[in-house]
Amino acid sequence: MNHQFEGFAASRGVRLFSGLALAAALLTGCDSTPNERRAAARNAGRELDTLAGKATRKIANVGKATARYDAANRARRSRPLDPRQQIAMETKLLGPYSGQVNALTPADLPNAYAQFIRTARTERATWTDRDWDYARAVYQRLNDQLKQIRLDMPARYEVAIRARQAEWVTLQAGHTASGISEATKQQGK
Repeated sequence: MNHQFEGFAASRGVRLFSGLALAAALLTGCDSTPNERRAAARNAGRELDTLAGKATRKIANVGKATARYDAANRARRSRPLDPRQQIAMETKLLGPYSGQVNALTPADLPNAYAQFIRTARTERATWTDRDWDYARAVYQRLNDQLKQIRLDMPARYEVAIRARQAEWVTLQAGHTASGISEATKQQGK
């Protein structure tokens, strides 16, 4: 039983020696003078100030570009949508469900959302900002119909619809981010 404590004391001594050796190595690495440390700190401070200044200017530029993008969006959205183009976009996005959004049943609505998202995924790269407005109007009509029939809808259908809605929000956010990015690039020119 005494042997166990001897082994513990020996391993404790090895750990203590290795800790002291590490501390000695670290202390000998600190051969800089106070003036050298002060100069290094001053240089690091200048670099931080420079980076902070650059970041501030970039944030200000993005803020201005975002404000311009938002103002252009508001101006564009304030113009009413053309009913013929709205029907054309609905036909393109909803395919077989076009023209019957107000009559969609709880069983049909998840498929209409799926058709909408499938088409939006493939077409969005070619859309103008105005096309996005028309697509939002179609999406809003689907959501209005969902509100009308929600209480008659099984939960499994609603979960599928919520997934499609989340994807649409993501597609819109990506479009907005690329628009702001483009506005920021144009501001720099």
